[in-house]
Amino acid sequence: MLNHPSPPTRQCLLLSLFLLVCGWNKAACSFGEGRKVWQQPKPDPISKDQSFLHGSFPSGFLWGSGTSAFQTEGAWDQEGKGPSIWDHFTHSPVSGNLTTDTADVASDSYTHWEEDLEALEYLGVRSYSFSLSWPRIFPDGNARGQPNTAAVEHYGRLIERLLEKKIEPIVTLYHWDLPQVLQEDYGGWRNDTVVGLFEEYAAFCFRTFGSRVRYWLTMHNPYLVAVQGYGTGVHAPGEAGGPANSLIVAHNLIRAHAKAWHTYNTHFRPAQKGKVSIVLGSHWVEPQRGQATDANVELCQQSIEAVLGWFANPIFGHGDYPVSLKIKHGALLPTFSPEEKLWVQTTADFFALSFGPNNLRLGRGLVHYGQTVTPDLRRILGWIKLEYGDPKVLVAEGGWFSEASEGKEDTVAIYLMKRFINQVLQAVRFDGVQVFGYSAWSLVDGFEWNYGFTVRRGLFYIDFSQPNRTRTPKTSAQYYRRVVTDNGFPSDETARELKGRFPCDFHWGIADSTLQVHFYPFSPQFTDPHLYSWNLTGDGSLRPVPGVMMHTRRAQCTDYLAIRGHLRLFVSTGASHYRFALNWSLILPQGNLSNVNTEALRYYRCVLTELKKLDLKAVVILYHPTKRVPNLGLPGPLHASGGWLNSSTVEAFQEYAALCYQQLGSWVPYWITINEPNRLVDVYSSGEERHQAAHNLLLAHGKAWRLYEREHSSQQSALVSLALHADWAEPANPFLDSHTAAAQRFLLFELGRFLDPLLGSRYEEKHSKGDYPQEMKAYLEERSRVMGLPGSPLPNFTETEREELRGTLSFIALNHFTTRLVSPYPHTQANFQQKQPPDHDCLTLSDPTWLSSRQGQALVPWGLRKILNWVNQRYGRALPIIVTASGVDDQAPVEDKLRQHFLRRYLQEAFKARQLDGVNLQGFYVWELQDRHVPQFGLFTSARHQSKAKASITVYRKIITHGGFPGDNTTQTCRFSDLHEPCSLCAWMFKNKAMLVFGGCLLITAVMLAGLVIFVIVTKRNQTKGRGRGVNRRMRRRRRRREGVPVCSCPPVKR
Repeated sequence: MLNHPSPPTRQCLLLSLFLLVCGWNKAACSFGEGRKVWQQPKPDPISKDQSFLHGSFPSGFLWGSGTSAFQTEGAWDQEGKGPSIWDHFTHSPVSGNLTTDTADVASDSYTHWEEDLEALEYLGVRSYSFSLSWPRIFPDGNARGQPNTAAVEHYGRLIERLLEKKIEPIVTLYHWDLPQVLQEDYGGWRNDTVVGLFEEYAAFCFRTFGSRVRYWLTMHNPYLVAVQGYGTGVHAPGEAGGPANSLIVAHNLIRAHAKAWHTYNTHFRPAQKGKVSIVLGSHWVEPQRGQATDANVELCQQSIEAVLGWFANPIFGHGDYPVSLKIKHGALLPTFSPEEKLWVQTTADFFALSFGPNNLRLGRGLVHYGQTVTPDLRRILGWIKLEYGDPKVLVAEGGWFSEASEGKEDTVAIYLMKRFINQVLQAVRFDGVQVFGYSAWSLVDGFEWNYGFTVRRGLFYIDFSQPNRTRTPKTSAQYYRRVVTDNGFPSDETARELKGRFPCDFHWGIADSTLQVHFYPFSPQFTDPHLYSWNLTGDGSLRPVPGVMMHTRRAQCTDYLAIRGHLRLFVSTGASHYRFALNWSLILPQGNLSNVNTEALRYYRCVLTELKKLDLKAVVILYHPTKRVPNLGLPGPLHASGGWLNSSTVEAFQEYAALCYQQLGSWVPYWITINEPNRLVDVYSSGEERHQAAHNLLLAHGKAWRLYEREHSSQQSALVSLALHADWAEPANPFLDSHTAAAQRFLLFELGRFLDPLLGSRYEEKHSKGDYPQEMKAYLEERSRVMGLPGSPLPNFTETEREELRGTLSFIALNHFTTRLVSPYPHTQANFQQKQPPDHDCLTLSDPTWLSSRQGQALVPWGLRKILNWVNQRYGRALPIIVTASGVDDQAPVEDKLRQHFLRRYLQEAFKARQLDGVNLQGFYVWELQDRHVPQFGLFTSARHQSKAKASITVYRKIITHGGFPGDNTTQTCRFSDLHEPCSLCAWMFKNKAMLVFGGCLLITAVMLAGLVIFVIVTKRNQTKGRGRGVNRRMRRRRRRREGVPVCSCPPVKR
């Protein structure tokens, strides 16, 4: 091991005393407990604020941004600057660079530093983290010589102006730009001499700038220097020396940092009163499949120790490398002497963390046995607290990268920034981590090391092809500015719970897809003519008696055992309305009336009659298309002839609807002709096919609606509609008008395409109703013109078709599940080559801070309220709106917490839409009743899992019983009743129903006892009287015999 001067004896004694105190009070110091992060249950994202926390950071939080000298300064050979290893590396024909770019000019911050200050003012931050260029201040790397006056004056001016603007300078001594001469003369950081030279360089900087700088960072992310620079050669100086090289370099970097800290602590701290630390980078890793076994936890701990612990353990821990590194590297790993351990230990006044793409990329190579690298800043902050005794923490580098093609519209960067910063807030509020600052990386676009200019990390955009290097705020800068101004994420006032009840006639429903027809199991009790004998041979079997046949009856609905079992589950939920679909291909296998499956119709009729007996309402879908079934749910011949691209399917659907209305209409109060036609059209490959299919689906609905109105409405009085998939579309980037326009366009293509021809809109002239939205038509025409196409792909309605479509909705049925972020489709050559863009030219994405299910469905309750308001505003309040399906997949077998959360929050937003926004909402249907196989959307487990009720049923039933969210938590008294005049006697009886039942039982008991007593008395009296009459009768007969009176007088017999 390379030697260095021994530390002063007094400092060793103080450090020994500190360790002794920590040994006595282990709980207070709490070192080495990082494993608890994995061992403890992960924060439950369903509980309040755990997925996203609305709140503020502590007062005085140090918001900032940062840059590094080599990446942004440029002026690589101007005003006396010497070359750095990165200058040499990027100019070398053989290097690890992925591009041929150089940083000769880069962002030109050496010249445009004042514009950088203006950028900081725009953001409103309180700190600026930047690095000094060692080869600019000392071109030969030797601080014993004369410094470059121009460089010293430049950094002095920068610090002075920052302080004038009340921006705290956070100065890094070394951010990877080692003077090239030190690499050539000594081999760079492999040589102990450079450690001493760094100490002298640090002392000069402390002496020259220290009176104006409170926060110093000795070096930035030494892990990447050691591994990428000297191990793999991907970074400068490009040495591929393997692990042995990296271990020596890391050892020297730790010693160089310690020397600089001790220099400041001994010679400058008393006067300058600043703080010194080192920026350490890390990734984060979760165990295999989230299973926190001891073995998995140990693997995770070793993964973090291999990166962060490599440097943090000697400095913040016990002064030595982690045991796992010693085992892994053995004799290759340099050692610290006992004196060095005490000398290196605690050489940082706070913990500075770098958390970004560079470490996370490398972290993927350090995981084994199914571990997962995740960008979870909260978890690594919690680990630091537990592992190193709750230090104060500065997030010195937080951020991600964007593709260069994104320019100023870096939408994804906004959501990653939102996620990182909110994770920091959660770490502060929930985990007690002492984070005192956050630096968004980086301030301006710059040279991104081996990626050159192909990726961007700046908050401010720079066009590197323009000599003036103008700084333009990206949308991520606008977002960060808002966060800084708000000091976090203000509370969402709309999230407060509203108390009250839904009306008595509100639909509390459950929605299913196509109802499965189960003819078996079937009760043969009255349909089998045989007489059976049982157990004649002792084997417990039934055997028919030969020659004996019994009378039978026709099968009845109660014989279908599956119906009873299915409806028993439904009734237990407390819901009042059941939405299910018929199977078109089962009822009409040929697609026409030539072959009608009367047994299937009879089965559906039995379901409907049983529902009616239970006083439950049916909502029946005629056609429920899905990709999971053959032919998209169409009868085979219709699908073979083109399906919805063929107009004959429209006529076939009308014929099918007529049959269903005739056979089942007496028991159906609500019909839905087609479920989610806007999802069905997605299966078609070209835009023309999608438009034609949508056109025919609309015509099919219109014909089915008119048919019902004409032939069945007067007798059956049902309401008829079609159901649309209606997810809310939120502009992905709130700072761009193009995203707002894209979101509106998305909704028009999703909903307006189907609703406008039926209802028109409040913004259209009356004569234009019965047609597609004007905005949609205009957009497609312009799009066709730009693309050089002959005309719009949108079909035209004839005047007869328009007239037939107008007004063909009795209510608006919406299936709502989630919210999507929508942005314009990027029209690049690569995108066009990959696939044809959608007709609406929109991309959808999701906010990573949103709570989401295993299948990726985001839970965004406020999106339901927004889509209801959009429909309400566009189409008015005349027609009622019913949410005919809404739910979330939950993998929990019984304790489905995610679904419970979904029901409470989504129904609360539905209630707000009705009560606060005036939306004419009349129903909400939960999707779905029962799982088919594995746990997903069902309120009950699948039949193979014994159809167990999940915990969410209790939540839904409670909301139904209360009629919503009453302040007094009482039961709603008008359950299942139509709207009537309030009955005070009924209300009193309902309120005192327990007492009435008890009193009724007492009364019945008393009556029965009284009846029994009367019966006994009358019986005894009758018996007494009967015995008296019998005695008198016998005495009279004896008297007559004695007197010779014949007992019976008979007429004389004639001879």
